[in-house]
Amino acid sequence: MSKITRQIITTNNAVRYDLPFNQAIVANGFVYLSGCIGCDKDTMQLVSGGAVPETTKALEHVTAVLEAAGSGLDRVVKATVFIQDMADFANINEVYKKFFPNNYPARTCVQVARLPMNAKVEIEVVALTGDVETKSKL
Repeated sequence: MSKITRQIITTNNAVRYDLPFNQAIVANGFVYLSGCIGCDKDTMQLVSGGAVPETTKALEHVTAVLEAAGSGLDRVVKATVFIQDMADFANINEVYKKFFPNNYPARTCVQVARLPMNAKVEIEVVALTGDVETKSKL
């Protein structure tokens, strides 16, 4: 039986919490990111302005962690977006489309009662590592 490598991913280019989880894990050709919120990595405070700037910052963190894992936004196969208020859904989607302009990953978006630090949004993704070819089938 062959071994599967489990690689812990850590980068200073995204927020790092002193909590019992890693920024990401790479295993068997996939990178699994922990949820990212719109927290400034230097001040460890949420960015001001609500859901739109928090979504932008969270996706910047997602981007940085994916790059540290040898992946990228173009290799994301599944995203989960947790939002505090479904009224922010349309505005969050506008930011999301700037980071994922085409070939969208599969996605789930759910409203939750509360997020860490009272964030408005938290985003987690699963992405591929290595060479990827994208095909569409209708």
